[in-house]
Amino acid sequence: MWDGKRYALDQVKKLDFERVSERVDFKKDITNLNSFDRVLFFEFKNDIRKQTMYVLKDGIRYKIDDPNNLFELKAAFREAINFPSDFDRMLHMAYQTIMEADQNNLEESRIIVKQMIKEDGLLKNDEIIQDFLKEPANKFYREAKNKTAYAMRNYNFDLEILPAIMADMRELKTKNEIELLKKAITISVVGQIEVMKAMHPQMSEREIQGIHEFVYRKYGAADEGYPSIVGGGENGCVLHYTDNEKQKLNNQLVLMDLGAEFYGYTADVTRTVPSNGVFSSEQRALYQIVFDSQEASIKAAKVGNSFRDLYLLSYDIIAGGLMKLGIIEEVSEAKKYYPHGLSHHIGLDVHDPGNYKLLAPNMVITIEPGIYIPQGSPCDPKWWNLGIRIEDDVLVTSEGPINLSAGAPRKWSEIEALMREESVLEKFVLPEIDTLVK
Repeated sequence: MWDGKRYALDQVKKLDFERVSERVDFKKDITNLNSFDRVLFFEFKNDIRKQTMYVLKDGIRYKIDDPNNLFELKAAFREAINFPSDFDRMLHMAYQTIMEADQNNLEESRIIVKQMIKEDGLLKNDEIIQDFLKEPANKFYREAKNKTAYAMRNYNFDLEILPAIMADMRELKTKNEIELLKKAITISVVGQIEVMKAMHPQMSEREIQGIHEFVYRKYGAADEGYPSIVGGGENGCVLHYTDNEKQKLNNQLVLMDLGAEFYGYTADVTRTVPSNGVFSSEQRALYQIVFDSQEASIKAAKVGNSFRDLYLLSYDIIAGGLMKLGIIEEVSEAKKYYPHGLSHHIGLDVHDPGNYKLLAPNMVITIEPGIYIPQGSPCDPKWWNLGIRIEDDVLVTSEGPINLSAGAPRKWSEIEALMREESVLEKFVLPEIDTLVK
């Protein structure tokens, strides 16, 4: 169930679903759910109570039910599938594991159930689980399966299968989805370009954020795909920094990780640039390592390669570069300064679901290596407070990878050249606010 806000209904119907039900139709459809062997759905979340909203009419503020709220539909859905009010998801998962156990996977299934007990100690008190874990396993597991089947006799639903199915579906984008992503990415690229031309050391992080988001709105993007990250200097070394409160950039590097959301689909583009328009020798040296790592990884984003292959390639290049600069001595130390993964899917979410196996045509993924050296790191202080990430959105095709965000300069020389260009925002000068306050 979904409220329709992120993707218009007429567009959803183009995504090859056999049936898409609107609110009234859905109420009719759920009366037939007991005719299915199994109903797959996601875990209920944020549905404790009805949501309300306020509207103004004739100058009076009225409280009404939110028309996009799904509370009543969820309640009807629960009833239709006999969803128990005291449902215990971990216990249900354990029971499903027991039901799927056989001679071939018995030991593996028992290990899974034991791991569940570590996560939820109350499971060890369940009689069926106790039977399943008794020794000898071959003697007792069939009895446990019979008891489980009886305990779940009224359940024809499953919360575990659908996420995996949806991950398989969502990691491969349709033609329409790719077009929407291209639009979101292109809007984000324009934002990066305009910010590079407008940036100067006296700007604040929030001003930078504002220019990006102004461009998004100008092109019809309804929102940002995720909280905007603008980190100047030491803030660029903080992963997922979203405070954006530094008042002046002061000739430091600025890491800008932002993405427009267009009809529900989000881009994810990062550039790191010098606020004064010129990389220092230290900044340039580290930047080149990250660029080389990303360049090689993008070229390797080919059908059949694994996400792991790409990450290891990027890691080796960064480790080698840091060793050459004397920042680390061993390859294993690079993890300290490159502490995150390389890639994730994008789509309806900035971290779109996927099973992260082998690259396949029509995947749209990020390639985002980075180096972050916070103050106090065990290296020459000249490297401190340098945080650099370059992130692009790449379409995987049978003919090879396509960098959809290549329009935003990545080479340090191209960035410096762009930052020397005149900005359309230079003439946009507001009066000092203190002169207006009376």
